[in-house]
Amino acid sequence: MSRPKTKFRPLDGILLLDKPAGMSSNAALQAARRLFRAEKGGHTGSLDPLATGLLPLCFGEATKLAGLLLGSDKAYEAGIVLGTTTDTDDADGQVLLQRPLPALDRAAVESALAGFTGTLQQRAPVYSALKQGGEPLYARARRGEAIEAPVREVRVHAIELLSLAPPRLDIRVTCGSGTYIRSLARDLGEALGCGAHIASLRRLWVEPFTKPAMFTLEQLQALAGEGGEAALDACLLPLEAGLAAFPRIDLDAAQAARVAQGQRLRGPWAAADPVAVHGPDGRALGLARVDADGRLSPQRLFRYAAAS
Repeated sequence: MSRPKTKFRPLDGILLLDKPAGMSSNAALQAARRLFRAEKGGHTGSLDPLATGLLPLCFGEATKLAGLLLGSDKAYEAGIVLGTTTDTDDADGQVLLQRPLPALDRAAVESALAGFTGTLQQRAPVYSALKQGGEPLYARARRGEAIEAPVREVRVHAIELLSLAPPRLDIRVTCGSGTYIRSLARDLGEALGCGAHIASLRRLWVEPFTKPAMFTLEQLQALAGEGGEAALDACLLPLEAGLAAFPRIDLDAAQAARVAQGQRLRGPWAAADPVAVHGPDGRALGLARVDADGRLSPQRLFRYAAAS
């Protein structure tokens, strides 16, 4: 018997999902979206199927923030296995090469890790969602095509060695947008002369959600069974939570009405892009830009702004 068709509903908010291992980010998004019956949803940057941890999901008007959150700083804990190189740079791939481990102590590993902090030129994994010619690299790699993965500038703020028990070591990484922890593990293995791949990966936080209260899909399903959609909706963060990292501008009622009509305002505001614009009741109206002359220009307003 076919499953009844889900009747979706308008729903605005941000869900801090604890993604399970073995599921793609899009599959996790769709599972949560069906559970909440949200008409519109998006995520803020993919986690590999192997990875677990924080995957912020944006429903409804919150999807207007997804691109900004995608560029935020992030933190991970990663388990790395030395001595084995795979085609995906993680444990899900096929083994390409195995090499003996050199004598390693904590000082040697920490010295090597120090070379991977700061601004780096990093080559993306061949099996990645980056697109060339409009197609993800992983699709071409699965067809056996020869691929030259792009090299991009990334920023790694800090790396901490948590444990060392060769052939495994565990690290905590704080980094900027676009950093591949799989690439970091691969390059660390080469720096140590033995190769390496990611065995486990967990995303701890994404700015501005640096102390996230995450929910697993199992927890959400249990809440739905116990308290229905009211219990689920209580798990959502308001749109304002996604704007916490940006400069805030509070408008009075007259100013808010003008901004809601797309009009520009001049005020005593410092230049910034983007800024979070709030109405007199504190509710976020959307995103704007402030030019050097203090002129505020609306950029992306939430649909309810006109009614504020």
